Amino acid sequence: MGLYFDASVILPMLIEETNSGAVDAFVMAATGDPIVSEFAAAEVASAFSRLMRTGVMGRDEAMERLADFDVWRAAATDDVDILASDIRLAGIYVRRFDLMLRTPDAVHAAVCRRAGHELVTLDKRLAIAASELGIPVHQIA
Repeated sequence: MGLYFDASVILPMLIEETNSGAVDAFVMAATGDPIVSEFAAAEVASAFSRLMRTGVMGRDEAMERLADFDVWRAAATDDVDILASDIRLAGIYVRRFDLMLRTPDAVHAAVCRRAGHELVTLDKRLAIAASELGIPVHQIA
């Protein structure tokens, strides 16, 4: 079983924030390469775009951090494809209103379900939903 990182775990590795220390400690202790999907990578790029648009980060810094991410991803992670069946399952998950999942989170959960990976996240709501769906999850606190 691989460790699938969602964007909430990746961002604190790239920018200093409250959870950076906990994420760094988890990554250092983890065995095996983390799994990062193209979807999670797109979310990371979107987050940097938002930081740039809102003036929190300049363009050059955002590009530099994305380049660091690309290097780390190429050297130290494995990939998993997103399949049409993952999107269909995510649609089923978001229709379960008791789970209160947003579509991106439901996609991550669906990929982990299909591929048999453990979901690693900082998102409490996603961790609770994944657990209720029987998906192995590690919520970094």
